[in-house]
Amino acid sequence: MSGTSFVKSQRIWLHNHAQLNEKWVQDQIAADPSILGLGDVILRDKERLQPGAGRLDLLLQDAESSRRYEAEIQLGRTDESHIIRTIEYWDIERKRYPQYDHCAVIVAEEITARFLNVISLFNGHIPLIAIQMSALQVAEHMTLTFTTVLNDLSLGLVDEDEEISEITDRAYWEERGSPSTVAIADQLLEIIRTFDPAFDLKYNKFYIGLAKEGHPDNFVIFRDKKKSFRLELHLPKSQEIDDRLETANLDLMDYDDRWGSYRVRLAATDLKAHSELLADLLKAAYQYAH
Repeated sequence: MSGTSFVKSQRIWLHNHAQLNEKWVQDQIAADPSILGLGDVILRDKERLQPGAGRLDLLLQDAESSRRYEAEIQLGRTDESHIIRTIEYWDIERKRYPQYDHCAVIVAEEITARFLNVISLFNGHIPLIAIQMSALQVAEHMTLTFTTVLNDLSLGLVDEDEEISEITDRAYWEERGSPSTVAIADQLLEIIRTFDPAFDLKYNKFYIGLAKEGHPDNFVIFRDKKKSFRLELHLPKSQEIDDRLETANLDLMDYDDRWGSYRVRLAATDLKAHSELLADLLKAAYQYAH
C-alpha cells in the first residue's frame, strides 16, 4: 500500500518498569474495558474494598446481561497467591450479590503452562477466565494487548441422564403446547436436514431436542407452549447476529450467558418470512458445535 510504513513493536515487561505499574494498567482498562476482549462490558468499580480481605482491582459488568467479572491484574508471572486472591474476591462478590452471574478473571503478563494446568482444574466448577497481557512499545507509543488463554467452561446444553430418564413423545408436546407450535419444530428440522439429513426430533420432558442416529446432539433446542414457540441456538454472542435479528425484527428474548444461547420467540409466519436467516443461524450453530 503506497505511503504505508512498517514500525516494529517491542514487548516491554512491566513487572520491573520504572514508570508503568499496575495502577497504569488498571487505568487503561478502566478507561476502555473492551480492550480485555470480554465483549461490551462497563466498569462498575475499581479497587473495590473486600470485607476482611483486600481490594478487588476491577469489577466489570456486561452491558446487556447480569454477568459480572471480578478481575485481578498481576504484573509479571502469575503465582499461587494471585489465583487464590482472584477466586477469593469472586467468592465474596457472588455471595454479596447473588442476583448476578459472576465470573473470575485473572490477568497477568505471563501465565505459565504449569499454572494454566492448575487454573484449568477449577474450570467447570468455578467460572474463570485467564488473560495474558502484553505491553508493546511502537515508536514512542505504548499499547496493551490481551489474549484469552483459558475461557470459562460453558455447561453442556443437555445432561445425558436427563435424556434417558425424561423422554416423552410427540403427543405430550402437542398437549403441552399445540399441534401448530410443534409443527414449527418440524419445519425447523426440515431446514436442518438440508445440511445434515441424519437428524430427528427428540421429545424430552423440558424441551424438544435433536438426535443424530439415536444420539443426543443439541446444538439447538425448542421450547413449546400453547401460544408460543422458543428457539434456543447455541452460538457465541456476536454483533453480526444481533444486527441480523434486529433487522429482521424477530422477537429476540435475550442472550443466555450461562448456556451461551440466543433465545428467539418464533411464530409460524416467521419461518416463511425469515427462512434464509433461520437457515443461516441453524447452520452456524451446527458448525459451531461440530
